[in-house]
Amino acid sequence: MSTQPLMLAAVNRMDEDAFVASFGDIAEHSPWVAKVAERARPYLDRTAMVTAFVEAVGAAERDAQLALLREHPDLAGRAAIAGELAPESRNEQAGAGLDRMSAAEYERFSRLNTAYRDRHGIPFILAVKGATKDQVLEAFEARLDNPADIEFATALTQVQRIIRFRLEDRVSA
Repeated sequence: MSTQPLMLAAVNRMDEDAFVASFGDIAEHSPWVAKVAERARPYLDRTAMVTAFVEAVGAAERDAQLALLREHPDLAGRAAIAGELAPESRNEQAGAGLDRMSAAEYERFSRLNTAYRDRHGIPFILAVKGATKDQVLEAFEARLDNPADIEFATALTQVQRIIRFRLEDRVSA
């Protein structure tokens, strides 16, 4: 991931392989999202690019959506503790303070992660950019007992928000 945002004109000039290489990780370990979104080029603006990615997720078959959701790491989970998160996931979780928790807070997250996965079959997904760990915990507890279909839809919406935040960081307006 480059530190300087790409200009939209440069994004539109990329061949398909370069585009997927540059944006295949926007949707957690799911380069198919970039492959589908790439077909909507040239983008008139960054909003059109974000829309193409969001629509790629929304139009996918349920099995592909489920696989995408299951690729997301647990918040403050084992991957975070082991330092195995993708750079953007690590930065997003750190921004919410999830890398600076007490042992009791990690235990609480661990219990919630397990309960949520057991109940819904997917990890708890929340676009944590701009949130605090207390807000994350509140959302976790508020959503835990929701029906599975509501959580599936909510998780997809959160993935789409994550995609938007990541594209906004990578591509200049």
